[in-house]
Amino acid sequence: MRILDKNSSLEDIDYREGAVILIDKPLEWTSFDVVNKLRHKLRHKYGLKKFKVGHNGTLDPLATGLLMIFVGKYTKKIPLEENHDKRYTGDIKLGVTTPSLDRETEECAPMPFDHISIDDIHKTASSFIGTSLQTIPIFSATKINGVRMYKLARKGEEFKVKSKEVVFHEIEITNVDLPIVSFDVLCGKGTYIRAFARDLGKKMKTSAYLYTLRRTEVGSYLAENAFSVDEFCDKLETSEYKSK
Repeated sequence: MRILDKNSSLEDIDYREGAVILIDKPLEWTSFDVVNKLRHKLRHKYGLKKFKVGHNGTLDPLATGLLMIFVGKYTKKIPLEENHDKRYTGDIKLGVTTPSLDRETEECAPMPFDHISIDDIHKTASSFIGTSLQTIPIFSATKINGVRMYKLARKGEEFKVKSKEVVFHEIEITNVDLPIVSFDVLCGKGTYIRAFARDLGKKMKTSAYLYTLRRTEVGSYLAENAFSVDEFCDKLETSEYKSK
């Protein structure tokens, strides 16, 4: 595959024939915001009304990090490129939670956490390694009868929450400064790190939510090599391209 990162030359590339662009998604952008921005730039570059652009793994708006953006004919490859393991770093806040399990919604449900030791945190985190059943956060894009769960949750509607099998390959607690616990996780496709934060708290008999999140790896691809959105768009505008 043609993979484009910040070390790549963008000269003489026909994006209609396909490429994967590594993008470091900024905070508070949706994954669709990134797709839409690149689609607009590519449509303008080629003078086209339509241009195919997609990605192979959503990041929540309050997460940053690596998105693999597929353009042109490479959008057909997306179903074949959705099973990569992913690595995340971030912070979990103990002793309180939120309805969305991240900072999108207000804190609630305070619980004591002074009974938890650093050793407890390390041992409990390690207990997640392997395959397990994970309850999907209600604020997620998973559909219930064709409607995304987050839309139902925001309306206050009740529904049966779904679960799915997930796998954690590696879990490292990188720092503890209570109530904040920092982590580095390598997991399989479709794992919700917000749910991991929630469940880590539950196992230690407290509440918890995901305070920050960054996707650092998708398969063998690294966020440190990815373009910022502006970097790619600026480079695209000044590069030559193939025409037919």
